[in-house]
Amino acid sequence: KKTFMSVGGSKKKYEFGVLTSFAYKLENSDDEIVVATTRPETMLGDTAVCVHPDDERYKKYHGKFVIHPFNNRKIPIITDSILVDPKFGTGAVKITPAHDPSDFECGKRHKLKFINIFNDDGTLNKQGYPFENKNRLDVRELVIKGLEEKGLFRGKKDHKYSIAICSRSKDVIEPLIKPQWYCDCKELAKRSVQAVDDGKLKITPNFHISVWKRWLGDIREWCISRQLWWGHRIPAYLIHVKGKPKPDDLDENNWVVARNEKEALKIACKRFEKKEEEITLKQD
Repeated sequence: KKTFMSVGGSKKKYEFGVLTSFAYKLENSDDEIVVATTRPETMLGDTAVCVHPDDERYKKYHGKFVIHPFNNRKIPIITDSILVDPKFGTGAVKITPAHDPSDFECGKRHKLKFINIFNDDGTLNKQGYPFENKNRLDVRELVIKGLEEKGLFRGKKDHKYSIAICSRSKDVIEPLIKPQWYCDCKELAKRSVQAVDDGKLKITPNFHISVWKRWLGDIREWCISRQLWWGHRIPAYLIHVKGKPKPDDLDENNWVVARNEKEALKIACKRFEKKEEEITLKQD
């Protein structure tokens, strides 16, 4: 139910345990679709409104657009039978692919835009206009106030849900998209299974062999990055070339993975055809 709590050591207490409803107006129409959320501030990163394909209430809106009330962005109305339960709430769901795991999967299915509205310190970036540089939880209150002023606020009600809290900072953990480093484990898994088949590696008791093969037979790439200041460093180096602009850290060509900095420097020099003194490396 509705609870007020401090976040990350803040003196101010913020409201949680509430489901907020608001309306999106359709493009060139007085019609509206009402959605609900426990995180109103994330609506600034919405890139779709989703309904169930068989929901008769919304069939006339399939393929149309709503208009974002703060930045006038056109947002498509899409259908998805995986995400939407037509019996829950209004049967319409706001989609924020960059800040919700379920919305992220929906965004991939429908090739939606992924708009990150948060800075790393919990404030809003320029994508969160007109609330740039403000604390995200203060923005929650400002968004509701703004929706009220625009006549789009449709009420709040108590709603029980779980909140992920960081054990160290005591702040609410926010899902957002970050570049990650992965280790390709296919060859490693293949060799590990072969070692058991060849008898080089023995597993006791032997009924665990089937477990071993089941796990390694369905191996995935292993994410080795965690965004934790107290975590392990990644053996990857961002390449800065003297006299050139700051490198784009989302461009894989500007990164080199190596066993150590000396080896990384040699690879970087060869790739960019530069001398060692013209290259600076920054480990991730």
